Amino acid sequence: MAKAFRSGDWRAGYYRDQTFMWATRMSNVRAFFAQLYGNASLEADPASGGRQMGNHFATRFLDDRGEFERSVDMPNSSADVSNVAGWMPRLVGLAYASKLYRDNPQLKDAQDGFSVNGNEVAFGTIGDAATSEGLFWEAINAAGVLQIPMAMSVWDDGYGISVPITTETTKASISDVLRGFSPDDRPGIDIYVTRGWDYTALIETYATAIDKVRREHKPALIHVTEMTQPQGHSTSGSHERYKSKERLRFEAEYDCVARMRDWVIESGIASESQLEGWEAADKEAVEAARDLAWEAFQSPIRAERDRAVAILRRVDMPEVAEITNSLDEAVKVTRSLIMSSAKRALHQLRGLEAPARDELAKFVRDYGRENDERYNSHLYSSSPDSPLNVPVVGPAYSDQSPSVDGRQVLVRNFDANFARDPRIFVIGEDIGRLGDVNLVFEGLQAKYGELRLTDTGIREATILGQAIGSAMRGLRPICDIQYLDYFLYALET
Repeated sequence: MAKAFRSGDWRAGYYRDQTFMWATRMSNVRAFFAQLYGNASLEADPASGGRQMGNHFATRFLDDRGEFERSVDMPNSSADVSNVAGWMPRLVGLAYASKLYRDNPQLKDAQDGFSVNGNEVAFGTIGDAATSEGLFWEAINAAGVLQIPMAMSVWDDGYGISVPITTETTKASISDVLRGFSPDDRPGIDIYVTRGWDYTALIETYATAIDKVRREHKPALIHVTEMTQPQGHSTSGSHERYKSKERLRFEAEYDCVARMRDWVIESGIASESQLEGWEAADKEAVEAARDLAWEAFQSPIRAERDRAVAILRRVDMPEVAEITNSLDEAVKVTRSLIMSSAKRALHQLRGLEAPARDELAKFVRDYGRENDERYNSHLYSSSPDSPLNVPVVGPAYSDQSPSVDGRQVLVRNFDANFARDPRIFVIGEDIGRLGDVNLVFEGLQAKYGELRLTDTGIREATILGQAIGSAMRGLRPICDIQYLDYFLYALET
């Protein structure tokens, strides 16, 4: 998959894609450990600055001012989420942007930095168990209807933790179930099946599939079967507890890593001794990256601890000395430990008028502000285009102002905005030909075209996902959810 991935392409996947992320240089081993430790430095963990769980990957497509980078010049990954299949609606939007950039001539001047004639593919990844989620099915159906360049990979090891695929999926095969989506005389989704331990077949399959997706804007699903688990689902689990001896023998024989190793030797690419040397060097490199990431995480926190200890040492009180010594001797230092220690000491000094108390109180205030910026900033856009930076323009009336329905005010507003910016489009149920159930878009599809005002099926999660993914690629979508009750379906998008 990494061989078929190009600059400008996008990924929306889940938290077991570290090999792909490293192969495409969108992440590295040291950043992996930095995120595991929760390093709040964007230099150390550019994916999330310590705000996401481990293995939650992302690339940065905004600069320090909140302005878009040139995504066409780099590989891109949207941010992983923990709820399985939660990234599927957004994947639809990332692919839909390519369709609009290619099919809408009005966007030719808006493509710079975002697209090259819609040639970008949106790559999705998911495990076989997560294909049972409704968001997966809604996104697959939307991709087939929209005919967008979306390449969906399903990693199938036959289990969802301990639950076998016979309990998860009809016919025990997601590709068999999806055969009805295959194109005939009507457009659909191309289905490919290949095995996870067959490297050359994987190369051929992805080369063929992605080339067609990119050229023809035909969605594809690549079902990668016979994947194996080198260990349990997590460090707290053991797959020996629930897999049969026959299955465990298969996994040992067809382990994807071991098979790849055998192929390298059999193909004459490297010898056994060369591989052993590389593996030893790789182990040393990983351990070094782990240690460097830990030191980079702890070093600034230790310095912050030393600042706090220096202030606390100036307080002559046994209760504070006990807090100070405990903080000073801590092996693993965290910012929460520093703050809680300072606050506990400040509590001991309540009612005392002394310079040391004032100094400690100032430290708590300043440290709180530092950590608020470190962990709570950017809840909303801070770019120059942020809605929070748009000045309020109040309504202006005259004695001659006509009295009209609010609906007509909205129609005229949308009309003016569609005329102003070709990047603006709206998607939703009944908003096109009907002009919305409340007629707030009445007549606008006929004026601006179906690519600007597009009817969708009843699929609220992917309506929102279409908007999110398109917005990430520089467009200005309006997401129309027909009724408030329907919005419940979109909450995990």
